[in-house]
Amino acid sequence: MKKKDLLKFPVKHIDIASFDATPIINSMRDMSFTSRDTASAADIFDRMLNDKSCTVILTLAGSTSAAGCMQIYSDMVRYNMVDVIVATGASIVDMDFFEALGFKHYKGTPNIDDGLLRSLYIDRIYDTFIDEEQLQECDNTIARIADSLKPGVYSSREFIREMGRYLTKHAKKKGSLVQTAFEHNVPIFCPAFSDSSAGFGLVKHQWNHPDKHVSIDSVKDFRELTQVKIAAKTTGLFMIGGGVPKNFAQDTVVCAEVLGYEAEMHKYAIQITVADVRDGACSSSTLKEASSWGKVSTNFEQMVYAEATSVLPLIASYLYHKGDWKKRKKREWNNLFEKSPSGKLRKK
Repeated sequence: MKKKDLLKFPVKHIDIASFDATPIINSMRDMSFTSRDTASAADIFDRMLNDKSCTVILTLAGSTSAAGCMQIYSDMVRYNMVDVIVATGASIVDMDFFEALGFKHYKGTPNIDDGLLRSLYIDRIYDTFIDEEQLQECDNTIARIADSLKPGVYSSREFIREMGRYLTKHAKKKGSLVQTAFEHNVPIFCPAFSDSSAGFGLVKHQWNHPDKHVSIDSVKDFRELTQVKIAAKTTGLFMIGGGVPKNFAQDTVVCAEVLGYEAEMHKYAIQITVADVRDGACSSSTLKEASSWGKVSTNFEQMVYAEATSVLPLIASYLYHKGDWKKRKKREWNNLFEKSPSGKLRKK
């Protein structure tokens, strides 16, 4: 079996505008179990979009972008449903930026000899295949972007913004999340940025420039996102998976209080996850548990225990066709840092 035989059928990303999930969500309200939870999540998200004071924060963990949801996330930015993004480095770099460079993810199978895949330089995400040689070109592109920047300390938001700027000139696939967020002034934070293709590229950059180089400061990330929380006041969370992005976004409430600000708990919160609660984790706490830490209000919260690719397209399509996003004011939170480049927090 040759490499070309396995990398034959690209994953196709779902288009929420191409179908109307409204009848399905409406029916689910009168069902039970995950269906009713999904409809409840859609209704809470709709409340966020209709709350004129609410900033919507999307958090991404896991591999849903590679699995066919990539266009959903960029469309949520394009259609003004999302104001801030907190994600894993893999979601942003290995998946979204990777495809923007012209590469693809391919339909595969978990029932295969992984030794064979390794010999062919094919990486596997469950039933999805990626060309490792193309991933290394993604690494090298990150290194070249870093080489082009003034040496110094950057937040992941600042660096990803430069990735978006790069794509406006060099993208082979238009409309990626990184490019769309850049064009709409939506900040993207990756608190574990080096745990991705970006990490390899930045190591190469620092290896070649040991004395003067770019480095990523995760503390600066935390400070900047906290600054957004303080300025936004009212916030809602839409969380795919859990882990670092979920905790990072939730913790801004506590961080603001540590800095001496009265910060509201996140008013709205939705989490879609397959993680269990019995080990004390649920890929970090349940939303009700997070309330005990002063992070999330329980007035409008919904856990949806489902694999995200099965319910996310329904929720997003419902919101798109309902159309309340058309009435929202754009937040453009990246401008907050353009006006205050030092990121210094100012108390009123």
